[in-house]
Amino acid sequence: MVPLLVAVTGGYLLGSVPVAVLVARMYGVDPRDRGDRNPGYWNVKELLGPRAAVPVFAGDMLKGTLAGLLGLLVSGFHVTGFGVVTGDSVLPAYAGVAAAMIGHAWPVFAGLRGGRSVLAFAGGVAALCPPAFLLAVVLLVVTALATRSFAVGARAGVFAVPLAQVPFTPLLQVAATGALMCLIGLRFAEAALRRRTGRR
Repeated sequence: MVPLLVAVTGGYLLGSVPVAVLVARMYGVDPRDRGDRNPGYWNVKELLGPRAAVPVFAGDMLKGTLAGLLGLLVSGFHVTGFGVVTGDSVLPAYAGVAAAMIGHAWPVFAGLRGGRSVLAFAGGVAALCPPAFLLAVVLLVVTALATRSFAVGARAGVFAVPLAQVPFTPLLQVAATGALMCLIGLRFAEAALRRRTGRR
């Protein structure tokens, strides 16, 4: 239980670091009160431009990666030859990533007003299943070039992650990844509801 508790606590605190808010405030902007009010990469990019959004992209991804690595570290770092989490490290690593996503969505350091956890999820996948992450990145790039839209490529890459995992992990871990993605869906649903009701 100790590795699990450390992974969850550390993951949540990592996820709670409000990178988008900290970066945007350097420009005198609070992304929670401007644009689509989502404190994440896309909103900062729309408000301040791509250059200002780069550290948000990197920081939000790093939350998930570090959380997954923390779970691996405290549980003995059990991985396969492809670097895929396995054995006693599966639960702490997945729990750490889940906690980071929850921390990003409801950050204790930012009044529980967080983002949608897409990049935290992507960074977590890099720690949980590196080959699936690389395949998703390839799909992202190819789709983005074909459609001339990074947003479309990003969606394709994220939705492809569970399928990309299938050759490398047991189906239970694929299902666990799907469960992580459900949190993203929940956050998008909440955002849509807020827009419909006119709430922040």
